[in-house]
Amino acid sequence: MVSQMKRSPSAQDVPDENEPDLLARLLDGDEAAFRDLVLSYHNSLVRLAMTFVAERAVAEEVVQETWLGVVHGLRDFQRRSSLKTWIFRILANRARTRGKREARSIPFSSLQGPGSQYEPAVDPSRFDARGMWTDPPRSWSDVGPDELLARRETMGMLQREIEKLPPNQRAVVILHDVEGIPSAEICNILEINETNQRVLLHRARAKLRRALEQHLGNR
Repeated sequence: MVSQMKRSPSAQDVPDENEPDLLARLLDGDEAAFRDLVLSYHNSLVRLAMTFVAERAVAEEVVQETWLGVVHGLRDFQRRSSLKTWIFRILANRARTRGKREARSIPFSSLQGPGSQYEPAVDPSRFDARGMWTDPPRSWSDVGPDELLARRETMGMLQREIEKLPPNQRAVVILHDVEGIPSAEICNILEINETNQRVLLHRARAKLRRALEQHLGNR
């Protein structure tokens, strides 16, 4: 259910089939095309930058630097990935550099620290000595995913819980579940391997699911 969470329809991605046309317009200096690109991805880039740096103002600066990098680098874009992935990779590189400068370097390539390899995805107290559930996950069969995720309060709660995740987990769940970027491209953006990406995503989803269980249980 958490994995179905997507961005607001007000900021739609550029469909893959339209990318060649968009690139042609951008290379021709079409200001409207660039404006649409910024409107589509700016807020998402800020969210990702905030996993590398501590202050929103700094994140905004990194995103502005990213857009300058996009403008200057478009003619060198070799289309080995989607345009979206390429933009997010530029952002990650600049944010990573800025994070180091701000003494907030996040070890995305490691599972140590917050969200380490020893962190259980589910609270062990929810199992008995035989490994059976004592407190099973709540069934949401009575509430359809579309109806549930449409509720403003639930979406707001999930957004707040995402902000509480360790930075490496937050980055992966933002890219995968919010932005819909494929796992292989996330590994490329964050410079992590597939195993790390999978584990970080699993732990992030487990925490968000627990928060959603508690939220629904308190209704």
